[in-house]
Amino acid sequence: MTGAAILPLRMNDANLKRRIAALAQDSAKVVVTTHARKRMRERRVLLTQVIEVLQKGVISGSAHQNIRGNWQCTLTKVVAGDRIDVAAAIYVDAAGELVIVITVID
Repeated sequence: MTGAAILPLRMNDANLKRRIAALAQDSAKVVVTTHARKRMRERRVLLTQVIEVLQKGVISGSAHQNIRGNWQCTLTKVVAGDRIDVAAAIYVDAAGELVIVITVID
């Protein structure tokens, strides 16, 4: 079958959560945007709290493709007494997959 188009797989909440949690096990694969860092400072949220949300949080905003074509969701978890929401996406490039932290909400 030469010339057959490859169709992208549709991601669901459970698969995206599992993939983000697996990638977040290695903090080198977590990239925090400038916007998210600013929100973290404003809300006094530490990177360790964000990582915990990525690893153990529950989906509070369904999996969807963002305008850049990356799969994105919002994860929520209570960490150190604070409810923290993290909007994150999976970005794929030649080096592999990364988790991009888009914003942090408390």
